[in-house]
Amino acid sequence: MCLSVSTTSIPGNLADKLKTIAETGFDGVELHDPDLTGHDGAPSQVRALVADLGLKICLLQPFHNLECQPDGLRQRAFDRLEFKLDLVQELGTDLLLVGAAMTADAKGGEDRAIADLAEAAERAGRRGLRLAYLGLPWSGLVQTDEQALRIVEAVDSPHLGLALSSFFSLADGSKPARLRNVPGDRLFHVQLSDAPRLEMDIRRLKRHFGLLPGLGSLNLAGFVRVLARAGYAGPWSVARVNETAPQPGGLTMARDSYRALVNLLDEVARTEPDIDFGIPDLPERVHASGFEFIEFTADEASGAQLCDLLSAMCFRMERRHVSKSVELWRQGAINIVVNTEKDGFAHSAFLGHGPSVCDMGLRVRDAVQTVTRATALGAPDFSQPVGTGELDIPAIRGVGGNVVHFIDEKSDLHRVWDIEFEPVNTARAVQPAGLRRIDHLAQTMRHDEMQSWLLYYMSTFDMAKSPIVNVADPSGVVQSQAIESPEGEVRLNLNGAVGRRTLAASFLQDGLGAGVQHLAFSTDEIFETSAQLARSGFPRLIIPGNYYADLQAEFGLDDTLVSRLLDHNILYDRVADSAYFQIYSRPIFNGFFFEIVERRMGYAGYGARNASVRLAAQVGQQHPAEAGTE
Repeated sequence: MCLSVSTTSIPGNLADKLKTIAETGFDGVELHDPDLTGHDGAPSQVRALVADLGLKICLLQPFHNLECQPDGLRQRAFDRLEFKLDLVQELGTDLLLVGAAMTADAKGGEDRAIADLAEAAERAGRRGLRLAYLGLPWSGLVQTDEQALRIVEAVDSPHLGLALSSFFSLADGSKPARLRNVPGDRLFHVQLSDAPRLEMDIRRLKRHFGLLPGLGSLNLAGFVRVLARAGYAGPWSVARVNETAPQPGGLTMARDSYRALVNLLDEVARTEPDIDFGIPDLPERVHASGFEFIEFTADEASGAQLCDLLSAMCFRMERRHVSKSVELWRQGAINIVVNTEKDGFAHSAFLGHGPSVCDMGLRVRDAVQTVTRATALGAPDFSQPVGTGELDIPAIRGVGGNVVHFIDEKSDLHRVWDIEFEPVNTARAVQPAGLRRIDHLAQTMRHDEMQSWLLYYMSTFDMAKSPIVNVADPSGVVQSQAIESPEGEVRLNLNGAVGRRTLAASFLQDGLGAGVQHLAFSTDEIFETSAQLARSGFPRLIIPGNYYADLQAEFGLDDTLVSRLLDHNILYDRVADSAYFQIYSRPIFNGFFFEIVERRMGYAGYGARNASVRLAAQVGQQHPAEAGTE
């Protein structure tokens, strides 16, 4: 089998596209005809370039409006076909994709289409070539897979087969099982792409023409499974042709495409062990059981500012690194590392981004296998010199260049705090504020980077995604995508900055790139925590009184609860019997902030209804010397 990608999926000129595709691990390409016609080089030169790169051209696509043309145009259509067959031969492939006629006045119906495609198949057969026929939802004649297959079977030629696109097959809400009777020997080509939701009409279908596998909601694993069981043994080709979606760079897009395709085929292979998809042998997706630590990089001034805020949240500095300027701050099961070293990765991150989160540690079952899966899917591994007495903790670089370390209990990794750090004697006891664990972490990025981050997490870890939510910022819109592990031990919010003037966009500009913009801690009793934070001088975000009047009107809250929420500047949300409470710090550094939350009765969201209020308050309070009092 062959792992292929459509050249339409990768931005750039054809030569650059092909080189990038080869670098990222693909075996083959779907060559898009406009890429060829816009290339300054003969088809024979493209053939040579493809061969030199170790690739193969799986097919040339697309060719439209062959069948059912009016008598005056029929000969012209077959002349064009002969020209395309010449190209196919010169390119060194044997397959041309023929899309169903898009003309609304197609003449003669299926009988005429059968006759025309029979002649086309005969012409291709005389050259030893093949045609793959694709039904199109917006065709004037053949709109469904069933219609296309009926025509292919009626022609009954070894030189005419079916092409399927998962997007066209499933985006109307159809189930993969309806394809179980497609004969494998009649299926010449399969293209894999996703869609944001099911049951689209034709106009919206065109607009959303193809997301990478895993970014939408189609049952692509079921689609691949059904066709593989039917005996399909041709290329699995990934395509993303969504003109409305953000476009990352060519190398990023190629890596994302490869990661999406291999992750999908790996998922199917685990239930179909007798089918060889030609993909790397990967460990299973990783179950992350929690955040082990979050590490900040800072200089002396910003490090002191961060430590003041941690103290105001009732964290205590428990340990120092045995040989470096690194401190461990703790409360409950939360480990915050403050790194003010002047060498190494953390310092490089500080020079590039200023004071910020540079590293996080995730608890996993097997750290080495986690790195093995992530790197096989295209994530760069990470290493730096290990000092005497230090542990070599497996790690990778995340999408934005930050680092993710993995801690397991199979080795000494879980003893890192005892091995590399020594206890600090404190003069006074610190009364905790009831912060238990890290509830979630929010990473802000450019909108066109969101799919890369999402694919990175979804393909490496056992995580599920929630629908994208549009959050109204006072200066624009921010798209938010929540993902989490099955039991909710690891929750992440990916926030894509759409405009240039939003708070998220300001964070990106000031911090010179994507990164962690806020960190949320959980408590079991929000009002007790709030009272302790007030005694500690916590610089909380002030919420406008109008919010609480609106809150009472929407949920019918009693006066006492509303008064308590207002007094403590706590935001509130409710879904059925579950409730959510939120306290925010004022922004520090380049717009980073902390959040304290309480979830009651299984509340599963993130208070999306409150986001616009929080953002407006942050915009008005984003210049408070960052460590003031209430």
